[in-house]
Amino acid sequence: MSKLDFLLQRRSVPSRLLSAPGPDEASLTALVEAALQVPDHGRLAPFRLLRIEGDARSQLGEFLAALTAARQPTADPAAIEKDRNRFRAAPLILAVIACLTPGHKVPEQEQLLSAGMVGYNLLLGAQALGFGAQWLTGWAAYDAEVARYLGLESNERVIAFVHIGTATGAGPARTTPAVADKLQTWTAAG
Repeated sequence: MSKLDFLLQRRSVPSRLLSAPGPDEASLTALVEAALQVPDHGRLAPFRLLRIEGDARSQLGEFLAALTAARQPTADPAAIEKDRNRFRAAPLILAVIACLTPGHKVPEQEQLLSAGMVGYNLLLGAQALGFGAQWLTGWAAYDAEVARYLGLESNERVIAFVHIGTATGAGPARTTPAVADKLQTWTAAG
């Protein structure tokens, strides 16, 4: 067995296939502690997490459904229902929030990437603990009214909604690019 097998076996489990139980408090604390071990140029810690569980999942879904219905009076009822149920399957959703410091010597792109790595570490950590997980965004991650509803500051952005729970089915097989298509050797011109 290769030491890289764990990474080679990483799979997202669709949120609709995630159910209770989710991580208990000790497992969640360990998961978050591990997820925060990311590169962080300047030690800004440009991220935070919002824990969304229990009734809060339905409340967020109801808010999204109401927002869709208000913005699109002729919206397909199935689209409104999809928004209503967006956060209901997995018992735990961790919203990864990038907390950006504009004008800092550490470029905002690096700050965003650091927050993104927290999201990826959550996926890996959930798998290591025996849970399934899926990183989702969707329109809600980029919407200003949703950001206000979640209590985000003007310098904050949702990077991911990481859904975590017990997998009731397997995630789809992944097709990854061939190494030869993605690894190139650079040589200086001339």
